[in-house]
Amino acid sequence: MPVKLAFAVVVACLVLWLAASILRASRQRKAARAGYFDAVAPLFDRVVRRIEPTGFARVTGHIGARAFDLQALPDSLTFRKLPTLWVMITLPEPLPVDATLDIMARPTGHEPFSHFASLPQSLPCPDDFPQGTAIRSDNASEVPPQHLITRHAGVFADPHVKELLVSPKGLRLVLLGDEADRGRYLIFRDAEVGLAPLSPSRLSPLLQSLLTLRDDLLENAGKTR
Repeated sequence: MPVKLAFAVVVACLVLWLAASILRASRQRKAARAGYFDAVAPLFDRVVRRIEPTGFARVTGHIGARAFDLQALPDSLTFRKLPTLWVMITLPEPLPVDATLDIMARPTGHEPFSHFASLPQSLPCPDDFPQGTAIRSDNASEVPPQHLITRHAGVFADPHVKELLVSPKGLRLVLLGDEADRGRYLIFRDAEVGLAPLSPSRLSPLLQSLLTLRDDLLENAGKTR
């Protein structure tokens, strides 16, 4: 076989292998993103799922009369050391509070999942919260009492918990779900996140934390009437 022809065959084989690898990786990525919340489905009585433009599933999980909203938000902004995947766990139901209270661990001012930086008032952070935690509100005089909130500071014992939001519209916790592999990102700029599904053991205590906080807020409102 002439050298040029042999070289052409080798190049063609490499191109086909590369194309097949890209196609296979694309299919794996699509399946992983769509199934990111599949492992936590047994925590709920029933789930409703839809696919977001990012390819990640968005899930409404029902526990009795409560409906939790689960969202996965990939964040590959260039100023971050590593691309990340944030998981927003929301209990969207009206609460008897008259202000928004946002508690953020290690804020940078560039959290894509939050309006923390735009809230006008900064509040002192109780010692119960980890060092580097900041608290902001849109009306500091109307936030829930400090003793009630500090009872729930333990949720930040998990270093991956980033934010706790209390508002008249409901409650939200934000969790660092995944980070890109450092070596692959630095060498190959591989920013893929969310290939492994969210573990029930990570989500379950956070669901319970939101339910307990909700009950405390309702009980406090009943006492102050």
